[in-house]
Amino acid sequence: MKIIVQPQKGGSYKLLFYDGRNVRGAGYVELQDTPRGPRPTKYRVKWGTKKEYRHTPSKDLVANLRDSDVRLTKRDHPFETFLADFQVKAGTVDACRMCLLDEKYTPLDENNTVLFGKNERICLDCGRRELRREVSHIGRLGRDGIAHLESLLVQFRNLDRVLATLNPEKLTMGAALFDKLEAHPVMTTAPLDELPLPRQFIDASGVKQLMPAQQLAVEAGLLYGKDLLVVAATASGKTFIGEMAGIKNYLEGRGRMLFLVPLVALANQKYERFAERYGKFAKTGLLTGVSRLNLPETRKVGDRNPQAPIIVGTYEGVDNMIRCGQRMQNIATVVIDEVQMLEDKDRGHRLDGMIARLKYLAPQAQFLYLSATIGSPKVLAKKLNCTLVQYADRPVGLERYLLFVERKQKIPTIKQMTTEEYKRTSSKGFRGQTIIFTNARARCHMIADALGMRAAAYHAGLSAQERRDVESRFLQGKLMAVVTTAALGAGVDFPASQVIFDALAMGRDWLSVQEFNQMGGRAGRPDFHDLGRVVILAEPGGSYSRENPFTEEEVAIRLLKGEMEEVAPEHDFEQSSEEYVANAVACGGEEADLNRINGMMVGSMEPVLPELIAHKLVEKHGTKLVMTPLARVMAEHFIGMERLLEIIRLTKTMKDPVEIIAELESEDVHKEKKPDPKKTVHEKPGRKRR
Repeated sequence: MKIIVQPQKGGSYKLLFYDGRNVRGAGYVELQDTPRGPRPTKYRVKWGTKKEYRHTPSKDLVANLRDSDVRLTKRDHPFETFLADFQVKAGTVDACRMCLLDEKYTPLDENNTVLFGKNERICLDCGRRELRREVSHIGRLGRDGIAHLESLLVQFRNLDRVLATLNPEKLTMGAALFDKLEAHPVMTTAPLDELPLPRQFIDASGVKQLMPAQQLAVEAGLLYGKDLLVVAATASGKTFIGEMAGIKNYLEGRGRMLFLVPLVALANQKYERFAERYGKFAKTGLLTGVSRLNLPETRKVGDRNPQAPIIVGTYEGVDNMIRCGQRMQNIATVVIDEVQMLEDKDRGHRLDGMIARLKYLAPQAQFLYLSATIGSPKVLAKKLNCTLVQYADRPVGLERYLLFVERKQKIPTIKQMTTEEYKRTSSKGFRGQTIIFTNARARCHMIADALGMRAAAYHAGLSAQERRDVESRFLQGKLMAVVTTAALGAGVDFPASQVIFDALAMGRDWLSVQEFNQMGGRAGRPDFHDLGRVVILAEPGGSYSRENPFTEEEVAIRLLKGEMEEVAPEHDFEQSSEEYVANAVACGGEEADLNRINGMMVGSMEPVLPELIAHKLVEKHGTKLVMTPLARVMAEHFIGMERLLEIIRLTKTMKDPVEIIAELESEDVHKEKKPDPKKTVHEKPGRKRR
């Protein structure tokens, strides 16, 4: 038997009787001074499950002490004197005070100890219990959030440090560090002038040495016409991979280059880059569509020549030409930037169809697909019939932080972090700058206004001139932060050292792991920074839609731990009908060619031809499908059959076009309120999907 003696305030002592596995009994005793020294008095004890203490003769205590291993939780002269008088040897033990209060015994060692309060040591189990009690006031904190805090407790062994993640005012960033993606030593690469590239290109490019991802692409056959899927981190030089192949193919007489991106702002950046570098020997054209508003800032920027040697365009800008029946002639290189957009629920089917149409129209062209983040790239490379080039290592290390922050605390926390980051200067001489992602345009302006003059909102609702002004000021280091929507996560090339997530939603839907990694990967550039930092500000219990399960702190942990799923889009009837008629336009309605284009699409299509024929949108004449004018409207205006039929129905009851548009918009809003079962937080196999 082991007897644990815990001195109490007021001169009493608590006793626990421990048999090596369980506490068998508990008691209290006091000491009184006598001529012979301190002696026990008022000895009370209970055994087993009994709740009441019984007064017991002191001689029973002395007998138990003589037969047991006696341990004091701290040195106590009166009790040690009493034990010595009865020839009882005693030692000390470091035991958890909280366990002793519950009449449990847990000796402490380096493997089970947690610091609490003023450097008090308690056991890990009591630390967990105390943690749950401390966070109980945050009633909306989900199980995943609590589990994450408990994992931090195991890691740091300091309860106050873990609780600091819930209190930004007391926070040290070390406590909020979730993980760190280390920078990888740069591999040996070839000088540009040792490669089989035209001298004109080498001189104009301004590049002396390949980056690792570029080296791997060259080794995979980039300069010999091989189709490649290049998956590498942001700032790993993917754009230049497209430039090497495209300019080489043009200068050697094989044909022109198409460089396609998802956003107008990104297209403008690429256009300016190519025009400046290669303008002396290859003109660059810009195809991004035309704004319906005739304002100075929305008028055409750059050369809109679709026959230029280099064409930079948005997906829809180039696809519109194809859907209108124009042929893309003399194309030798097609570069699809941000190819992970195949998974986008609104635009993925259009990118999928456009790639298939371009393959049909330019069968001899070299196709290069670029992405920073994509799930199961081997599977996608097989679907695209190309070679995978994958470079997972980051040229700059990336630290990822998770903070649990109430919504009202987010903006003050963002202000503190962006200000501190802007004070830092890297070894390359650049100040720390921040991209802040949020879920709504109004929130962009709210945060930017709170941050002051050195911050700016950036979203698709701004004019082209306003966006260019923000881009310019950020690149010049005049802005400490840009606040943008998640929709621009794969967009403009802002060289930021820090990325902060004010929200983990795109609109009302949670981000996918792929989207999150794409956006967070924008932190840290090798030519600018020594380290990248990603900070998630997760609101406990926060949500952006009643239909979407999980709360923001649960989603944060799923995103940080999750794995991306393979790109396997499933196009619904509306999307399938839109792509079907667009494919039919591209091949002139020849059924065999149409089936070939459909077969080259990555996603799965629904059978739509019977419905198109039934509604007299398409007529079948032998082996050829003849498109009616309404079917061509579907193709040219990017709409599906159901949308077209609804427009026709509305025109029969409404005369005012504005009323028709308003009705269509209200129907769209109603549809958006319904939960989308395909929009999920991608997780590791075996986890539940929401």
